[in-house]
Amino acid sequence: MSKDTDNINTSNESNKTNKPQETVTFALAQSHFLVGDITTNTEKMRTLALQAREQGADVIVFPELALLGYPPQDLLLRPSLSGRVKSALSTLSDIDDIVMIVGYPHVDHHGTFNSAAILHNGHQKGFYHKQVLPNYGVFDERRYFDRGRNQVLFDYKGITIGLLICEDLWEKDPMAELKKQGADLIVSLNASPFEIEKQGNRKAMLAKRSRENNLPIVYVNAVGGQDDLVFDGGSMAVQADGSVAHEAPRFMSQLLLATLDIKTSKFNNQPKAPLTLSHESEMYQALVVGLRDYVNHSGFSGVIVGLSGGIDSALTLCIAVDALGADKVYAVMMPYEYTSQISLEDAQAQARRLNVSYTVCPIFDAVEGIRHTLAPLFNKSPADTTEENIQARARGVVLMALSNKFGHLVITTGNKSELAVGYATLYGDMAGGFDVLKDVYKSQVYKLASYRNRLEDTPVIPERVITRPPSAELRPDQKDQDSLPDYDVLDEILKSYIDEDMGYQDIVDKGFDADLVAKVIKMVDHSEYKRLQSPIGTKISHKAFGRERRYPLVNKWSIKG
Repeated sequence: MSKDTDNINTSNESNKTNKPQETVTFALAQSHFLVGDITTNTEKMRTLALQAREQGADVIVFPELALLGYPPQDLLLRPSLSGRVKSALSTLSDIDDIVMIVGYPHVDHHGTFNSAAILHNGHQKGFYHKQVLPNYGVFDERRYFDRGRNQVLFDYKGITIGLLICEDLWEKDPMAELKKQGADLIVSLNASPFEIEKQGNRKAMLAKRSRENNLPIVYVNAVGGQDDLVFDGGSMAVQADGSVAHEAPRFMSQLLLATLDIKTSKFNNQPKAPLTLSHESEMYQALVVGLRDYVNHSGFSGVIVGLSGGIDSALTLCIAVDALGADKVYAVMMPYEYTSQISLEDAQAQARRLNVSYTVCPIFDAVEGIRHTLAPLFNKSPADTTEENIQARARGVVLMALSNKFGHLVITTGNKSELAVGYATLYGDMAGGFDVLKDVYKSQVYKLASYRNRLEDTPVIPERVITRPPSAELRPDQKDQDSLPDYDVLDEILKSYIDEDMGYQDIVDKGFDADLVAKVIKMVDHSEYKRLQSPIGTKISHKAFGRERRYPLVNKWSIKG
């Protein structure tokens, strides 16, 4: 393609009259396209295109890289990719009377591009290559893609449509250039992962771009879980003045139709907008979708939860049931001599309330067997955290054995606060395949538990699970606050250090005790080796543990500089 702007004429070849078109209806195909499953993704596109055409749509827009799924990561390096993509696009050539704008990876002698194809009446009329390649946070597109260098516009039924892909819209110049070249409307394909408050940021960005250029925008986002990411939808049609004319619901698939009046360049208004979600509601839905899609698309028949009677496992059990259904969730209580009667009662009560399979499997014999084996080696050394960790590891052995035997995925219950400071046992409570609460601070766990209880007349989590002091119950009368600061204080320090990348002195200047800040930072840095070995979990924050926070395990960085 040339460096100049490409103008593509997509006439209505099936229109037997020359009657001027008064409106153009766009179908926003907010749907889940599974990474690597090109055949299924293509068939879904076909089904949605035919459905949209039946409902009167003129143009259907799919999310970014929908043909292959997002993010495809090193699948983009497979030698057979180009052939598979070309074959898939050719199977869509028999769909007439609707323009399809398809996100796909384009491979040719110039390189590999994150692209959008314009398909109409059996022909590919053109394509656009993404210009702004994000390389921060969870994104590493510069590893895989070459940068597009030209604008693409196409004429259809009296309007000139400009194409952008995701990050292109977050920078000013790409849309401004399309406006300069004569665009009447912008179509943007997106795969924008969920973060708390992200939809509000998207709306603000779209309002700014539309007002800057006095152009309406069709914004289509993906939906569904992929590994540790969740795409939350929220696709929109935005007026030239920045107001939202149509908005798709969050966290679910929808074919959203928006009709543009060509003379006024305005969309018709949606009869009823979706409900605005609270922070707790969007967090909870993201966690449900993330677990649901990871388990189902990985082929596990169900999940196993170590139910302790504490708040973390209680919330995890609720999320698992809401994600998969009670028939696919198996709860196991593994008491030891320090497990309180209250914990036994509350775990059983919640399992019955949620109607999940519930088993009590005491670990006393397992722990004592290990201690007996180690006794000659320990040489009568006094008990310490080693013996506590043996309990946690015995429980991990039980859960993993059940997983091996019956094919269920073990989901761990540790939260972000604990993982941050290393308040977790490798090969013990960290043993499993997916950590539901990995990006959820302890203070947020309490809010989510209360939120879930408010959804029903009868609480699904016993109230005293929420109100009693948290404890790992690994020694007599143990409380979390014996080893950690109050979680409200701890979490604010952790958010400053982890999510906001603030340094020691900046955190102290916020009013926190200097010695406490130093202690917490030291705990976080020392626990990096544990986090590297932890299972993945759904990202909900600006900076989750995983692909977007990478620190060397061995380093001599001084926190006080």
